[in-house]
Amino acid sequence: MASGTQEKDFEKHIEDYLTGHGYHKLEPQNYDRALGLVKEEVLTFIQETQPKAYAALQAQHGASTDERLLRNLAKNVERDGLLPVLRKGIKDSGQTLKLVYFRPASGLNAEHEELYRKNRFGVMRQVRYATTKKDEDKSVDMVLTLNGLPVLTAELKNALTGQYLSDAVQQYREQRNAQEPLFQYRRCLVHFAVSTEQVAMTTRLAGAATFFLPFNRDLVNPPNPQGFATSYLWEDVWAPDAVLELAQQFVFEQTTTETVYNDAKGALEEQKTTRLLFPRYHQRRAVRRLLDAVTAQGAGGRYLIKHSAGSGKSNTIAWLAHRLANFYQHPTDGQPLFDSVIVVTDRRLLNKQLSDTVKGMEQARGVVFQVKNDTPSTELQAHIEGGTRLIMTTLQRFPVISATIAHTPGRRYAVLIDEAHSSQSGEASRHMKRALSLVEAETEEKDTPDTDDLVLAEIESSGPQPNVSFFAFTATPKNKTLELFGTLQDGQQVPFDEYTMRQAIAEGFILDVLGAYTSYKRYYKLTTRAATEDKEYETGPTVRLLSQFVDLQEHAIEAKARIMLDHFQGHTQKAIRGRARAMVVTRSRLHAVRYKRKFDELMQEMHLPYRALVAFSGTVTDAETGEDYTEASMNGLASKITIEEALKLPQYRLLIVANKFQTGFDEPLLHTMYVDKKLGNINTVQTLSRLNRTARYKDDTLVLDFVNDPAQVQADFQGYYDGSFMREEAQTDPNTLYDVQADVMRAGVVSEADLEQFATIYLGRADNMELLQPILNRCVGLFNHELDEEERQAFRGAAQDYVRLYRFLSQLITFRDVDLAKLYYLLSHLVKKLPPAGSKLPREVLNEVKLVAYQIKEQGKEQLSLVAEPAELTGLNRGGMGGGAEEKYDYLSAIIKTLNETFGLNLTEEHRVDFESVRTRVEGDTGLQAAFAAPNSRQNLQDKFEEVLDLVILDFYNSKFDLFDKLTEEKTNKELKRLWFKQLFAARMSGAGTQAGS
Repeated sequence: MASGTQEKDFEKHIEDYLTGHGYHKLEPQNYDRALGLVKEEVLTFIQETQPKAYAALQAQHGASTDERLLRNLAKNVERDGLLPVLRKGIKDSGQTLKLVYFRPASGLNAEHEELYRKNRFGVMRQVRYATTKKDEDKSVDMVLTLNGLPVLTAELKNALTGQYLSDAVQQYREQRNAQEPLFQYRRCLVHFAVSTEQVAMTTRLAGAATFFLPFNRDLVNPPNPQGFATSYLWEDVWAPDAVLELAQQFVFEQTTTETVYNDAKGALEEQKTTRLLFPRYHQRRAVRRLLDAVTAQGAGGRYLIKHSAGSGKSNTIAWLAHRLANFYQHPTDGQPLFDSVIVVTDRRLLNKQLSDTVKGMEQARGVVFQVKNDTPSTELQAHIEGGTRLIMTTLQRFPVISATIAHTPGRRYAVLIDEAHSSQSGEASRHMKRALSLVEAETEEKDTPDTDDLVLAEIESSGPQPNVSFFAFTATPKNKTLELFGTLQDGQQVPFDEYTMRQAIAEGFILDVLGAYTSYKRYYKLTTRAATEDKEYETGPTVRLLSQFVDLQEHAIEAKARIMLDHFQGHTQKAIRGRARAMVVTRSRLHAVRYKRKFDELMQEMHLPYRALVAFSGTVTDAETGEDYTEASMNGLASKITIEEALKLPQYRLLIVANKFQTGFDEPLLHTMYVDKKLGNINTVQTLSRLNRTARYKDDTLVLDFVNDPAQVQADFQGYYDGSFMREEAQTDPNTLYDVQADVMRAGVVSEADLEQFATIYLGRADNMELLQPILNRCVGLFNHELDEEERQAFRGAAQDYVRLYRFLSQLITFRDVDLAKLYYLLSHLVKKLPPAGSKLPREVLNEVKLVAYQIKEQGKEQLSLVAEPAELTGLNRGGMGGGAEEKYDYLSAIIKTLNETFGLNLTEEHRVDFESVRTRVEGDTGLQAAFAAPNSRQNLQDKFEEVLDLVILDFYNSKFDLFDKLTEEKTNKELKRLWFKQLFAARMSGAGTQAGS
């Protein structure tokens, strides 16, 4: 084994390995530069594998056969690309010629197996490739061929000579002519830049614009005790069978369509981009590892693939789906393992990128069936019964599938779930498992089963299923997801495969959204109105209501809106070469409506050349105006244009949202986020991650947060930044369910007779669901009249805990305990009929309070850094709403005092009196009064007002320096002048009395 220190020694080491593992050495001078192939290799392969076709060509062309055949082959590769030629072959003078024999899916065809073994793999070093005189001596370090056709090139660098990966990348960009046959797009599958430490690859050379993707096992390839850190490349990825697999199953030409704004045309247009897609290292690794696991385990397994945003998750899902659709666990039995592969997304509209990708990889028509909103049940049924290999659907369509599969017993299914964290928590997931289970289909054959038989069938159908394999994909797995789909390894539950956020950021596929995080804090002062009776209220709901009251005030909305717009003008609008967009995340639909109205007013006042869009569902009635508002009425967009498309137009630069566009929205131009909503845990990560998509000239992001604690945001991201694990002993204890069952039954709200009667009706075939109502109503009556408030709280919490735990645990294990299932059936309906917990919000207090002061202060800008360490998760525990928590009451005056002490401005009563003096002197100024009486523009009036105010404030310099200091602070002074003049102007113009607030 060569282990020298020169680049040629590195080349020799790789060549020696390859020639010892299925390759044979080719002389570089045998490469035909003009045709872009090795003639002798092509001809030998065709003569050995297709002698009859070759003889037929000889009969027609005689001595010119070889030359004509090779010219025709080169023309086909140049015209169509290498990939179609390898997969479909070529036609020549009435003969169809194959250029490769891929591994057969099953091992039943001995002749095909023999031809497959005749594929020829060659390796050449220092290949002179140029067809032009000036470059005729230039050479590429290594070329690998398949039956004489180059499939990949490599530039190799040995760190011991001071040459690194960047040198190989630079060589491709600056010294390799993309017009040469060897380097033309699609004529070679991939080009590798390889050093002794790192690997990168590209499928398209484009000079200085060539884009290389990292092809490393991790951020830094771990040391290899047996040799080079990058040996996985030639030992694994370049292995003969692996090259054939890449050409047959992985590499494909992907065309994506994106709506973009064309500056020259001044309009939106669809832009198509075509690229040859070669799998990144983790994508190939995940698919191959999953196939190996299914080969070993058969159907019935569960696998969690934790791949971050930026990992190319849609492509990985599509590759796996197509492989599983034609997967033979035992190639010699001729029977695919899965009858159908079902790709599931929890969105009502199928993820367009995912569906387009899956369809785009289809090599034979009719393999993929995509369920659409208007797909009739009969068509879906026909595809299931007909054994369509690959079905794409939403979780909501599984009830339709369930009825069909009941008539097709004995089938096996592979289910691929996109964004598993949100797909597996509720009844739809359990229904999916029932739909796909063998048990349910078999129970259809029984005659008049008793209740216990039905319950047992239901238990088994909603538990682990030996005929269904689950492949769950998510970037942000919750503890339930990890426990449900994770793999037990060394006493820990871990994802089957991981590509972390840490690696995606480091490799440049997504941006770090915590790099520039600015937080703000609001300060305010509340007071009660005159003659308000000081009554007691429940503290928690009252505090929440008053906090919402403060944040919905026009002054609060305007103060934050001005900060946002000032920041947008000063920073965001310059980013991404003037194309950056921003999102405002609000806490409710009413907040979004008021922000939209205020943004419209301020942007018009500031003469900004762009507007804001708003996104919320349904209709919002604002009591402040008495009007109804919808997304459509506030945006005023043309009927055919969507909000996503409108945001690409130059006249729309900001998007105000309320519970929309916070997940699954991938707009690369989104650069800044203004957060005015309490976030937490996974919601923090998903919301802020809307900013992380990369774009040309986008090298940073900005976050301004008015609500959340930066330390908590940092902690939320840390939980999903690197790996995840759960110790075996920390998993959910199934016996907890018996403890909760005992608590529920001890309350006396539900009886054994209720359980038996309810289960009989619930699982019966007759349409008699209305008979469930008397049972539920009887239980609600006992709850209301037999329990005190503390007992009601405890029962409600225990019932909710039971439903939550049973739903989760029944997906992990099969409880062959009929009583547990019966209680679940009843409680899952009863919890919906129980009166809501807690007191009704005391909305009357809103008529008894007023906001007298409000201020926003910047807390500072910081980088929230994360550390490279795995996050430890724990299983589910009890902890719904139960426990009989004591309600706390206090007088309204005390609640307001506590809020003012927590958030209050330092504005003393003495300051208030002094300010009244300022107000009187300013508004009583004869010069200002004369200005209002004469015909003057608003701007002239405002200038005069500010002049008078500045003089009055200056008089306080000696006698009231602390008030002078407060009133002349830049932001306070600017805001004071603006708000006071606005009120004064409105009052004077309407002829009413003047009253300026403090």
